[in-house]
Amino acid sequence: MVFSLVYLLTEPQGYGVSQPVSQVQNASREDADGRGVQGALERREYTAARRLPHALIIGVKKGGTRALLEFLRLHPDIRALGSEPHFFDRHYTRGLDWYRSMMPKALEGQVVMEKTPRYFVTTDTPSRVHAMSRHVKLIVVVRDPVTRAISDYTQIISKTPHIPSFETLAFKNHSTAEVDSQWSPLWIGLYALHLQRWLDWFPLEQIHLVSGERLISDPAGELAKVQDFLGLQRIVTDKHFYFNKTKGFPCLKKPEGSSKPHCLGKTKGRTHARIDPHVLKSLREFYRPHNEDFYKLARQDFGWQ
Repeated sequence: MVFSLVYLLTEPQGYGVSQPVSQVQNASREDADGRGVQGALERREYTAARRLPHALIIGVKKGGTRALLEFLRLHPDIRALGSEPHFFDRHYTRGLDWYRSMMPKALEGQVVMEKTPRYFVTTDTPSRVHAMSRHVKLIVVVRDPVTRAISDYTQIISKTPHIPSFETLAFKNHSTAEVDSQWSPLWIGLYALHLQRWLDWFPLEQIHLVSGERLISDPAGELAKVQDFLGLQRIVTDKHFYFNKTKGFPCLKKPEGSSKPHCLGKTKGRTHARIDPHVLKSLREFYRPHNEDFYKLARQDFGWQ
């Protein structure tokens, strides 16, 4: 049985996802054995084209979005853009044709996706995404907001080492311990504020929340739930991962034909800046009511202290 793969330069209109490639391949194998669908699959041609995304990883920064994207790219029914296009927050005036041109070519039935963590916290993004498609699936990786803020600051000082200390930037007034919630590393962690903005445009059933902590401790478990959310077979499983004790992070086992496993870059899993315990206590007290609001909106408790 011969399948022809036709790459077209023209881009089809339409947004739906049909039968996944992995399911078609399975049906084809059954057909070859005389057990499955006859005839039609043998003559069907598959068209690879650039399509608007069916799913977006919209946040959060320093939550684990890069790891999630790399893990998902193992799935044969996912075609994901490697870079962050920042279409809905920075390049929206370029239009949907430009955005589509950025996407990787995909077969009909494959899920096209991209990640730009800044989408989650950008005011105009939910309405713009909805204008593209009200059916798009949204994925948010969330992490303890205090740990996330420290990770964010650690990344900042790796690029600009002479900025003020975390403690200086985190508080408006040190004597009263008044938190500066407008400082970006802390503001991003006000998850309830940002999620509510998305819920004004999309139902919660269209938004899947990934635990950044469990993505590290149980990557296969979190990936199983994401694959279910996307309507895909659970192909990425625990057999694809091993835990790198040096980085303190899961890595992908070496792919077939490669002599080395694949871990994320050296900037991932870096040692965090040391923060005064009293500062950590103040921040946890600050975030506690915000986390409770987030749990209610999300209908799940992430257990952050």
